[in-house]
Amino acid sequence: MLTSLRKFSSSIYAKILLGIVVVPFVFWGMGSSFTGGNKNVVVTINKEKFSAEEFINFIKRYIPPNKKTEVEEVEQLLSIYIGQKLIDKEVEALNIRISDKSLAKLVRNQKNFKRENNFSRIEYEKFLIENNISAAAFEADISRQEKKKQLLDLIGGGILPSDFMINSSYDRVNQKRDIQIINLNNIFKKKITFSEEKIKTFHEENKNRFTEIFKSIKLFELTPQNLIDSVEYNDIFFEKIDEIDDLIINGKDFNYIKKNYNLDNSREVTLNMNGEDLDSNIIKNLPNGLSKTIFGLSDSESSSLFEIKNKFFIVEVLEDKKITKNINNSNTRKQILFELEKKYKIEFLTKIYKKINENNFKKTDFDEFAEKNKVEIQKINFLNLNDEKVLEKDFVYKIYTKPKNKVFILNDATLVKNYLVYIDKIENVSIDKNSDNYKKYQKISKIYLENRLYSTYDVYLKNKYKININYKALDIVKK
Repeated sequence: MLTSLRKFSSSIYAKILLGIVVVPFVFWGMGSSFTGGNKNVVVTINKEKFSAEEFINFIKRYIPPNKKTEVEEVEQLLSIYIGQKLIDKEVEALNIRISDKSLAKLVRNQKNFKRENNFSRIEYEKFLIENNISAAAFEADISRQEKKKQLLDLIGGGILPSDFMINSSYDRVNQKRDIQIINLNNIFKKKITFSEEKIKTFHEENKNRFTEIFKSIKLFELTPQNLIDSVEYNDIFFEKIDEIDDLIINGKDFNYIKKNYNLDNSREVTLNMNGEDLDSNIIKNLPNGLSKTIFGLSDSESSSLFEIKNKFFIVEVLEDKKITKNINNSNTRKQILFELEKKYKIEFLTKIYKKINENNFKKTDFDEFAEKNKVEIQKINFLNLNDEKVLEKDFVYKIYTKPKNKVFILNDATLVKNYLVYIDKIENVSIDKNSDNYKKYQKISKIYLENRLYSTYDVYLKNKYKININYKALDIVKK
C-alpha cells in the first residue's frame, strides 16, 4: 500500500496540466505529509481545502453511472482534479477573464449547436438535456477551457523556432545512416547446447515452476435430446434445468442426478486451468472458459451446473492433484531449454555490455569479435528514421539515437532478437525554406519549444503550491 501511495504521490505533478496538451512533464516527488486529519477533506492546496464530496461529484461527471470505477482510475481522476484546481488558481492569479459577450460567442460557435450553419437554440437545449447538464454548468466548462487555452498561449504563445532548430528537427528524421551489424543469434546457434544432465539439474532445482494443480472431473452435457427426448430448447427443457439446479443446491451429487434423469455417456477427464491434459494437450470438445470456471469453484462445491455459451453442463470434481511434470513432457522440456538459453544469453550479453560501458569496445574489437566467432558483418543503409525495410521500427528508432562510431547492443525484451551494431556513417541533411515540408517541421520545432516551456512551468508550479493529499479520505472515496 505504502509503495503505491509513494508512486502515486511522486507522479502527480507530471499530470498537472491535464487535458490541455500532451507534453513531457518533469517528474518529481510531492511527498505525502497530509496523512491524517479531517476525513471530509481530500486535498489541501496551500491553505485551501477541497472536500471529498466535491471530488466525488467531480468523479461522477467523468464516469458513467453504470460503469464500475477502478481504484487506479480514482487516483488518476484525483490528479486531473488537482490539475484543474491549480489551473484555476493560475488563471485567477494572472487575472484572465472571459466576458459574457465572448462566452456567448464561444457557445454560439460550437459546431454541435448549428443548423444550416446558424446557431440553433433547439440543438443547444437538446444537447443539455441529453447530457443531463445545466446551461450554467456547461458554460462554466466552456469558460474554464478557454481560460486554460489563454493561459497556455500566455506561457508558450508567440515563440518561433530558429532555422537551426527547424533544420535540427528535419535532420533527426531524415538523416541517412550506414551501420554494420552482427546477428548475435548466429553465434548463439553455434554455442548453445545443453547436456541431458544440465536439463535434469535445472528441473530438479526448479520443480515448483513445473508443478500444477489438476482436477479430475466427471462431465455431462445436458441437451434437449438427452433430457426430454426433443430437439427444441423449450420451456420443458428449461424447467428440467431448474430442477437439476435445485437438486445440486440441495446437495444431490452427480450419480443421483444421472440415475434420476436416465443420463448416459458422461466423461471423466483430468485437466488444468488451461483445459490441458497431463501431456499438455488441449482437451477436445470442452467449451472455452469451462476449465477456468471449474477451477473457480470452492472446495464445498463438488457438483455444479454451468451454462457456457448457451450450453449446459453438470460437473462433479472428483479429485485435486498436485502434479510435477517430468522432463519428458514436451512443454516442460521446451520451457527448461528456453530458460537455460535465456540465462546463457544474459551472461553472454552482460560481458559485452560491460566492455561497452567501460568504453573498451571499439570498431577494432567489433571486427575481431566477428572474426573470432566466424560470423558475417552485414551492412545496412537507412534512408531515414522511417526506413523499416530490414529492421523493425523500434530498432530503427534506437539506431537513430546513437552517435557516429558507437558500438552498442540492440535486442528485444525477450532476447529473441539480438544484434551488435556499429554506427559507421551519418549523413546530415537540411531543409529548404521553400520546401513543402518546411511548415511541418517548423510546427514540430515549435511544439518542442513549447513543451520545454511547459516543463519549466511544471517546476514553477511545484515550487509555488504546496499540495497535501489526505490518503485516509482518498481511501474512503475509493471504497
